[in-house]
Amino acid sequence: MANNHWFDFEKEIVDLMDQLEKTKESNAKGKVDLSDMIVTLEEKIQLAKEATYSKLTGWQKVQISRHQNRPYTLDYIEHIATNFIELHGDRQVKDDKAIVGGFAEIGGRPVMIIGQQKGRNTKERQLRNFGMPNPEGYRKALRLMKLAEKFNVPIITLIDTPGASPGLEAEERGQGEAIARNLMEMSVLKVPVICIVIGEGASGGALGIGIGDKVLMMQYTWYSVISPESCSSILWRTWEKKELAAEALKLSATDMLGNGLVDGIIPEPLGGAHHSPEVAYENIKQAILDSLDELTGMDPDERIGKRIDKFSRMGVVVE
Repeated sequence: MANNHWFDFEKEIVDLMDQLEKTKESNAKGKVDLSDMIVTLEEKIQLAKEATYSKLTGWQKVQISRHQNRPYTLDYIEHIATNFIELHGDRQVKDDKAIVGGFAEIGGRPVMIIGQQKGRNTKERQLRNFGMPNPEGYRKALRLMKLAEKFNVPIITLIDTPGASPGLEAEERGQGEAIARNLMEMSVLKVPVICIVIGEGASGGALGIGIGDKVLMMQYTWYSVISPESCSSILWRTWEKKELAAEALKLSATDMLGNGLVDGIIPEPLGGAHHSPEVAYENIKQAILDSLDELTGMDPDERIGKRIDKFSRMGVVVE
């Protein structure tokens, strides 16, 4: 999964990498020994990466979360889980391809894993509706969660959506009710629930599978009530203020943790999961196993009580 797409703020890194590639080509021809220059350039690239990625703005983090080569739900399932059996349909309307889920094993432990899935090309994006679930997607997710509860299997949800499907048909079929029911039902599930933002976490579309005992965010992801572009268009009647909106929304993982809205941050490779997916897979797998160790031994009623208390404390203002 090579990174063939760079952002404007990564220009210095790209220029140095181009220099390195040309130097290596010249060195391979063997006329002059350029090994010292290669080492120097590699050190410069590392320093440039550290400098660039240590001071990212909110908008830049949003851009990284949307990188076209960033791992999606099915990539994580393929690399961290075994014996995955995908389950389909909400038993009412149809099978929503924007949400995938099924039984699997992670580290030898049975789990129900559910996540939003985007597409990488035009055909896949249409099939997956750009990762924007319809009501039947949320109802499918809830059906799988209740199935997991029946068999006493922990639930893992992977959040990566620009929002719930905004179309008229989705509203006619009860989009708001489907998400609201998931919030209510997830808050009292008797099994451990671990929710992880792996990309975009926009609005109710993300929250519809986001009520858990542990809510974690990967390092370069965002989680907010609205996307920066939509916020900009509402407040300023233009998308041009999206950078300003991103800062005001406090949507990054560090902001969310600082405000007590998530429980932890899963580190990513420098610059994003797309730079070294194998590291991201290992980090997310370890975070899941650690969370399962912590949650599995708890009494279900105690776990539910803590889950409800955690979300009830959010947004409370004392004057």
